[in-house]
Parts: sequence; structure tokens; C-alpha cells
Amino acid sequence: MSEPLTLYKLIVLYMLTRVNFPLTNSQISNFVLNAGYTTYFTLQQTFSELVESKLIRCETIRNSSYYYITDAGRQTLGYFEHMISKAIQKDIDNYLKQNRLELRDEVSVTSDFYKTTNGDYAVQCKVTERNTTLIDLTLSVPDKEQASSMCVKWKEKCQEIYAYLMKELM
Repeated sequence: MSEPLTLYKLIVLYMLTRVNFPLTNSQISNFVLNAGYTTYFTLQQTFSELVESKLIRCETIRNSSYYYITDAGRQTLGYFEHMISKAIQKDIDNYLKQNRLELRDEVSVTSDFYKTTNGDYAVQCKVTERNTTLIDLTLSVPDKEQASSMCVKWKEKCQEIYAYLMKELM
């Protein structure tokens, strides 16, 4: 394993230990690529090798990959964290501190759809906070366009819908 690739893996592991929610491929990529640490393709290889070695796990929802650190990943980082320079650690910590709310909000509201056995589409809309599901709503719609539209609108309307449901049900 090349030394730069090891550093990129440690950077990803370090980032995932500094938050209490998953990070998406694009969130991690934004930091790593904007900081100029490596190229997009090398970073994708890094993700692939981390998943393959079970140091992180990946969950895909509507074309977004969500990464979670595993116990093995935490343990590995514990052994090799000293290989990440203090300057890089500070850059990561500053990035996460400055963007924490946006990063968390981006991964806490999800929606996806799938075709059901009877030919309809089930749209699953979800809001989570600190590993707790606040709302998990699944609706059936007749076609793919409606399902896709609902997924897009969920991000902008979820707070209103949640507040409405809480008010009506309490």
C-alpha cells in the first residue's frame, strides 16, 4: 500500500470519527479535493479499499453514498492517527466545525423510492437525528415521476410536515 493512499484512508477515517452522523461521498470529497490532497479517482479508490477492508461501511440512498466508520476503522485509526499531521487534523476539524450544521442536515433528511410488487412506487421519507428516527413515512404513488418529485420536495417540506403531524397527533 502506498504511503499517500494510507494518508487518504486515515483522513477519511479521522473525518468519520469527528462527527456523530454519516458523511456522504460528496461531503468528504468536497473537503479532500478542495484542500488539494488528492484527485477524485484516487479518493474513490480510497473509499473502495476502506469498504473492502471493512474499516467503513457504505449505505446508498438515491444515488448518494453514506459512509459510517466501523469498530475496526476506529481501532485502525487509533493505531495510525499519529501519521496525520497536526496541520491536516486542524484543517479537518475547522472544516467540520464550520460546516457541521449543513453536513448534519444534509444527511439527516433522506428519501428514496422503489417499485412495489403490485407496480406502484413506495416513497420512503425519513428524518433522523443523532441515530434516532424522528419520522419514517412511506407513501404509495402510482408512477415513478410522482415518486421522484416527492423525494425532491421532502427535503424542503419535511419540517413543515413533521410539525403538522405532531400538532395533529398530540
